Amino acid sequence: MFAIFLKTLPFFALIALGYMAGRTRFFTAEATAYLTKFVFYFALSAMLFEFAANLSLTEIFDPRFVGAYLLGTGAIYLVATIVGLLRRIPVAEAAVEAQCAVIGNVGFLGIPMFVLLLGPASAGPMLMVLATDLIVFSSLIVVLVTGSREGRVSVLTLRNVALGLAKNPMIVSIVVGIAWSATGRALWTPVDEFVSILGAAATPGALFAIGASLAGKSAERVSVAGWLTFCKLVLHPAAVALMAFVLFPVADPFAASVMVSAAALPVAGNVYMLAQHYGVAPQRVSAAILVSTALSIITVSVVIGLLTGGT
Repeated sequence: MFAIFLKTLPFFALIALGYMAGRTRFFTAEATAYLTKFVFYFALSAMLFEFAANLSLTEIFDPRFVGAYLLGTGAIYLVATIVGLLRRIPVAEAAVEAQCAVIGNVGFLGIPMFVLLLGPASAGPMLMVLATDLIVFSSLIVVLVTGSREGRVSVLTLRNVALGLAKNPMIVSIVVGIAWSATGRALWTPVDEFVSILGAAATPGALFAIGASLAGKSAERVSVAGWLTFCKLVLHPAAVALMAFVLFPVADPFAASVMVSAAALPVAGNVYMLAQHYGVAPQRVSAAILVSTALSIITVSVVIGLLTGGT
């Protein structure tokens, strides 16, 4: 287990470095925003395209894998929503809290870290998790927040959801990569080298950007943040593991292990962007991201260690 911790430590050290740069104002909020934009639209997109272009469709899409992940994730989403409603908070806030409980930092933290930690074979399962999160749950929160405010789900809302997916560079990168993979042709060498060089910037850039963005977040409403962190780091991977290994077993044990490891990741930064965009509990989300990221230094290592036998 300690060996796994030592392997994950450099990734979290990069996050800590970004955090210090942000706290000391060496990296301003504006600089962090531009770095995040570079990683999101260029470096990470290049990495995702390269992975998808070198994988077959069966390696990227497994219905049983997606089904197990959806069932486990959906169960915790429902639990977090019910708990929120029992506290008598509005539907929109309950939806945002549920998003915190199940949406991990797969793009900026998970894929770069797991590919290096668990090997290139983890790319396919991670892309499935990322695509499911983006298509299903990122769409669901928009529908719930907008629908609760308007009292109905309009055609305009569904249109905006579809446009949002079509414009998301991570979705576009994966789709274009799969399309190229379907041709059966290898990437032209200059193109392959170009996306490799650009994609190599994703790991350090994304981790540094995570840390720098955390520097501007506060730990207000720690009690709620603690509950959401418990959902994300403990309940979510436990529910996904129950589905993937017991109730809805996935054929490939390695893929199931990657899925559970992905479920153990801390709350994603894009949940904060959605909360801020809609003006729904952004400080609560900010606290959940900060607390879950800090604790995940230990919990992610524990989960991976348990799944891999500590090797």
